[in-house]
Amino acid sequence: MDRYDVVVVGGGFAGLSAAMQLARAQRGVLLVDAGRPRNRFAAASHGFLGQDGVAPAEIMRQGLDQLTRYPTVAVLQAEALSASVDEDGFALALSEGSRVGGRKLILATGVRDTLPLPSMIDRWGVSVLHCPYCHGYEARGRRLAVIANAAGAAHQAMILPDWGPTTFYTQGVFEPTAEEAALLGARGVEIERAPVVELVGEGTDIRGLVLADGREVPAEVVFTAPRTRMASPLAEQLGCAFADGMTGPYIEVDPTRQTSVPGVFAAGDAATEMYNATLASAAGVMAGVAAHRALVMDAARGGLDRR
Repeated sequence: MDRYDVVVVGGGFAGLSAAMQLARAQRGVLLVDAGRPRNRFAAASHGFLGQDGVAPAEIMRQGLDQLTRYPTVAVLQAEALSASVDEDGFALALSEGSRVGGRKLILATGVRDTLPLPSMIDRWGVSVLHCPYCHGYEARGRRLAVIANAAGAAHQAMILPDWGPTTFYTQGVFEPTAEEAALLGARGVEIERAPVVELVGEGTDIRGLVLADGREVPAEVVFTAPRTRMASPLAEQLGCAFADGMTGPYIEVDPTRQTSVPGVFAAGDAATEMYNATLASAAGVMAGVAAHRALVMDAARGGLDRR
């Protein structure tokens, strides 16, 4: 079994950023990636300094190219199927049949999205969006709809009028409080309580929304919060603690991205409820730095023990 100082699982913005810190610290690092990033449906990444408007796949291609110039880095395209603690740290079984080990482990495994309506699926990342700061500028001046699917949807609807006229659809479930309703009114947001049952329009475009009472109302861009679940079972297999987020569970971490399992760090969408490319990259940097520091401290303590 090949062993490394650190195994990073996930080659998105968080995983690449974590591996880069370890590579620059001259540590042996293996990056394992299955090639199914959450952002593969988006044509461009926005608000990411120096990469605004660049396709996520291109950003990751550039990052991987830069990372693999470091001699201590290995990259394996595979899915990590299982992880366990062993005497030297952690062991992982991979989809191509091999087993690898690492003294430390960074989980940048991401999440999977479940959208509330079937008619959203083919439009996801194009005209059905989740983040005003990632996509609001491109939607400016158009009719915007917020289809509530989680607590906090009213807050999203309060933000969106900076980009276009906004209607908040409660779906008959996520009723705003009196204070929220007043704030929505002050922002010029219309509130509609009849549930949306279908999006209509040609291809990935949206012409309008069909409501449960039979009405079709105009809309051009929809914002919603998908339900999320872990894209990988590794954190659960290792016994990491989870927190309940607005859209689903996420891995609990401390400010250094250390999970509840010593030696396991987590970064990116799997370990937060605030999804953003820049935040994912920053979390990866912290996880990589913290994993390196943990290796250093292990070695220092080992030296003291031998005195």
